[in-house]
Amino acid sequence: MAEPRTIDNLLARYRENHLNPANEVIHIVCVPVIVFTLLGLVWSIHPLAAVALSMATLRYYFKLSKPFAFGMLLMLAAMLALLLALPPATVLPLSLAIFLLAWIGQFVGHKIEGKQPSFFDDLRFLLIGPLFVLSFLYRRLHMTY
Repeated sequence: MAEPRTIDNLLARYRENHLNPANEVIHIVCVPVIVFTLLGLVWSIHPLAAVALSMATLRYYFKLSKPFAFGMLLMLAAMLALLLALPPATVLPLSLAIFLLAWIGQFVGHKIEGKQPSFFDDLRFLLIGPLFVLSFLYRRLHMTY
């Protein structure tokens, strides 16, 4: 019997702490917001640093799943384009405020779930969260990952 792919194992382990429908909805909203605002915080240091961070994460995603890497490429490109369009003086305060609110939302979701965030056990789950959210879209569109 074939061993499950790494991405399948990671998503299954992540899903164990995200079974409550309310927590899932919170994550579907908050995870992309956290990714965007994290990019915004890094963008505030230097825009090329945000691009470099995006490229590094895409490299990891490409190793896990080409379809997920492509979806994340589109998402990250849209986020970077939005950051480029924002007035530079607004990026840092907006990113910081929304980043904090989105993390509060995440912890509320985990309080509802009654389980701790997955990244407490394995920091890789900070990178798997966006793929977990993307997997909802892929399943809805009948796409494989």
